[in-house]
Amino acid sequence: MRSGLDRANYLLVKEAKIIAMTCTHAALTRRNLVKLGFRYDNILMEEAAQILEIETFIPLLLQEPEDGHNRLKRVVLIGDHHQLPPVIKNMAFQKYSNMEQSLFTRFIRLGVPAIELDKQGRSRESLANLYNWRYKKLGNLPHVLESPEYLTANPGFTFDFQLINVEDFNGVGESEPNPYFYQNLSEAEYVVAVYMYMRLLGYPGEKITILTTYNGQKHLIRDVVKQRCGDNPVFGFPNTITTVDRYQGSQNDYILLSLVRTKAVGHLRDVRRLIVAMSRARLGLYVFARVGVFANCYELTPAFNQLLLHPTDLHLCPDELFPTNRKAGDLPPKGRIIKNMPEMSKFVYDFYYDVIERLMKEQERDEARLKAEQKQQKKEIEKPAEEDAEVAEKNMKEMLSQPFLSFDQPTDIHDDSESDEEDDQGAESGRAIKIIALPQGDPQEFEPFPHVKYEEEENLEGSKKQDEETSDLQSSVSDMTISKVEKEKGVMEVVEGASDSQVIKDTDSKNTKDTDSKNTDSQDSIDSNKDEDDNFGPSLDELMS
Repeated sequence: MRSGLDRANYLLVKEAKIIAMTCTHAALTRRNLVKLGFRYDNILMEEAAQILEIETFIPLLLQEPEDGHNRLKRVVLIGDHHQLPPVIKNMAFQKYSNMEQSLFTRFIRLGVPAIELDKQGRSRESLANLYNWRYKKLGNLPHVLESPEYLTANPGFTFDFQLINVEDFNGVGESEPNPYFYQNLSEAEYVVAVYMYMRLLGYPGEKITILTTYNGQKHLIRDVVKQRCGDNPVFGFPNTITTVDRYQGSQNDYILLSLVRTKAVGHLRDVRRLIVAMSRARLGLYVFARVGVFANCYELTPAFNQLLLHPTDLHLCPDELFPTNRKAGDLPPKGRIIKNMPEMSKFVYDFYYDVIERLMKEQERDEARLKAEQKQQKKEIEKPAEEDAEVAEKNMKEMLSQPFLSFDQPTDIHDDSESDEEDDQGAESGRAIKIIALPQGDPQEFEPFPHVKYEEEENLEGSKKQDEETSDLQSSVSDMTISKVEKEKGVMEVVEGASDSQVIKDTDSKNTKDTDSKNTDSQDSIDSNKDEDDNFGPSLDELMS
């Protein structure tokens, strides 16, 4: 498996459990599939009523028979023979060769047993009445009767479905630029105006689909939408603009249907096409047509009798926005009736500018509210900073209004002081505290630290010298005394004792001499004791060594 194709073929033949393809693809690749040894036991065909009879046989023959027998065990065909048949463009083949008949339809006509569904879960109950007459017994699933989206009215519209009569515009109804290329400008403008109205109310564009019964009208509606809504982000494009035949098998919440013809019914006379057109909508269906032409068609009578239960003039309630709380079937308190396409176009034009003006006012209010919120947030951020600055300023004023505290040297160092009481307090606290008064006046006029007055340099130098002498004295005094000596054993007991000498600070210069003399006497006594110790026995250092 050197290429992606080889890997794909391996997975297709060996690993895949479910394989999906179209009948056309099966016909184009049959030779390759048979060559690969493709095997399958069951086949299921969806929309089988819209597949050509010959195309239905091709998927049944994608494998070689085994022992002369086909190994296919089961074929399931799913379709609705009440809807559109296969498309045959050649009228001779279509009518005289009966090629538009599918294998599914042939089985139904031959009376082959079939299972027919008796419940539908797509449309709301009022819309299902437009096509359930075609089936024997077609009811509704429980969610159709209970789900909130099915029980809520369509915002901006009085009715869930309506047939709107469209007259000629400037004396012109349907037109045929080319053979079988039918167009109706009045209906195209009407449909696009209703689409714009729905978008202004808040309907999502992806929930709206525009259908028509002719290709010419499809192209015309696309041109009008492109011109009216293409460059405007308020409107945008709908989900799909296509024909009824192309839209078979699909659905959407809201369908705007244009029937185009004003002179004859055309190919809508085929009831199967009508059933497809009526059964595409889930919540809302609005049909634009010449009522006098289609209401008189016998084949269409059951459906148009239901459509004519409501007025043929468009009933709107512009004050109701999407979504709404109004229940389905309840009439709005205030509405507006639109008589024709020019009135609808003018109404949408005025309504558009009213909506734009309202949106601009709302935007201005939102911007003003956003600015106010940002301003408030900015104030909340700046307020703590201002409070902190005020507190700091207040603390500074209080500090400047209080006397400064001057911390001198520790009390164990002799220093000058003003009184003996200050010396005692300093000794207890570990520091000598000196209070210096500040000058009177406004605290802001003075700088904080220049107010502190220090002692003269001479006193500081003297104090420094005295501190050095005191530290030398303390280092010379030994706290250890010899209490008892045993000369015979050569052992000395050293008893640790506390010295009774204390250093007392004295600020008076006269006491300095007395202190010096006392220190001299103490030094002499220490030296004499030391001599006696030398004579008494070995020194402490010798014992330690």
